[in-house]
Parts: sequence; C-alpha cells; structure tokens
Amino acid sequence: MPASRRARAVRRAAVLLSVTVALAGCGDDGGLRGAGATPTAISPARLWPELTPASSPAFNLGEVDREVVKGVAVPGGDIRAVDPVAAVRAEVAAHPDDYAGDEAPYRETARRLADCPEGQDRQERERAQKQRQKRGERQDPDAGGCPLLEPYYRDLTGDGRPELTLGFRLLPEKLTAVRVYTADRERLTRIMAYDDALSGVELAERSVIIRSPSEVAGYEYRLQWTWDPEQRAMLLTHDEMLRTGGSAHPRSPQPSRSAQPGGPSDSPGRSAAPEPPAGAP
Repeated sequence: MPASRRARAVRRAAVLLSVTVALAGCGDDGGLRGAGATPTAISPARLWPELTPASSPAFNLGEVDREVVKGVAVPGGDIRAVDPVAAVRAEVAAHPDDYAGDEAPYRETARRLADCPEGQDRQERERAQKQRQKRGERQDPDAGGCPLLEPYYRDLTGDGRPELTLGFRLLPEKLTAVRVYTADRERLTRIMAYDDALSGVELAERSVIIRSPSEVAGYEYRLQWTWDPEQRAMLLTHDEMLRTGGSAHPRSPQPSRSAQPGGPSDSPGRSAAPEPPAGAP
C-alpha cells in the first residue's frame, strides 16, 4: 500500500529571493524620480561543500507506482468499460494484511464492498449517476453503504484517451485512497496511488492535485502528481506546505468541468482551466 503523507520525507528546495524596483510617479517638473538604492540580491549560501553528493536515496519511497491490476481486463482498450468496483476488489484481494481480518486497518472498507453495485455495464453506471445528479444526491460513504466515490474520466497522459481516477474511503480510519488507472492495450494498469486524510482533490491539465490538512493551524499540504512519459507513471512533482488564508478548514474545491464523474461529456484530451487551489501561489 502507498505511504501516507505523514510517512514521506520532507523535501524542500531553496528559493531565490526576487527583488523588484519601484519607480516614483511624475514630479511637478514632469521628470522621474528615483526610489532609492536598489537592494542587492542575496544568492543562496552553499553549506558543507566538502560533503560528497549522495548518489542514491536514503529511503525507498516508492515514487514510481506502475502496476498491472491482476484479474481486471479492459475490453477493447476502453477504460470506461471497466467496473470500478472490480478494480477496488482486486486491490483488496492483493493486500489482505490491510483489508482482511478483524485487525486489518481497513477492514470496514472490505466489508462494505458488498454494498457496491458490482457488474454494472457502462450505460447502467452512467444512468444511475445521472439519476443521482437529477435528484441532487451526493455520496456520503461515511454514512454507510458502498465506500467508493464517483469515478472520473480524463486524459492525464496526453494520448487522447481518458484515464480512470478513482477514490474510495479507507474505513474505519477515515482516510481516502486516490488511484489513477490507464489502459495498456487491454490491461488495467495503475499509475498512481496515494492514501491520506484529504481536504480536496483536483484534476488540472495532466496533473492530480491533492490537498490535505496540516497539524499547523492555518496551513495545508498541497501535493501534485504529473504524468511522466519516460517512467510511464504519475510522479510527485510538487510537495508544498501553504497558508490557507487563516482558515484551519479550507473549502474543498470542485473538480474541473472537463472531468465529469462517469458521464460521456468528457472529450479525450480536452482541458478546462480549473480554479487554482486555495493557497496556491
């Protein structure tokens, strides 16, 4: 299973201090007046240059997540034909230590999979989704029943075909699992996996952005995974701790319009510009 946000090593890059020069407005004589001496830019100070640069990581964080899902086929290479419940059941079966038995941390997730409508074809899933939207119903997996969230379909790899972004609750721990799958011919392949307590998830261009609360009031974590064509997986490209405008419980974002849950309105490769996440620079 993927490591949580708390288990990841904290990596921060040095930031150069940018300097702006302000000019005063016009004087009475119509000339420009200087705003004073320009501050000198301060370059980063390199510490301990005598140390030999490391050539390998100290910890194996599993930064490249690409795995074929056993037992789940992709008929005709159309990922929309894949039953999301079958994908989650395959993960549960592959990780019995996490899901099976009374001592397993996510035992309730495995038990409540029995409440999920398994075996529905694409049309049935889309019809049920439209009916829920028409009635104004919102899924609340914590209230009981199926722990899966609505699936989203969007091209995240740039090949013109949609990927499947899937979420499900990890109970009773009240965490959320986020998974991204692609179709490799007729094989379902997972290209991203992350578990955490979440405050928001967004799809932006070729990236998945996850926000999670911090133990520091007024801050949140913002993590971004982006498709890497060489690794053929979603890589963690940004890991930030940002202010939330003083709110310890930031508003959850709405997914971008081009990522419709389970519906046929997505155009492969189409990208709408979503609202920037709270606290983003």
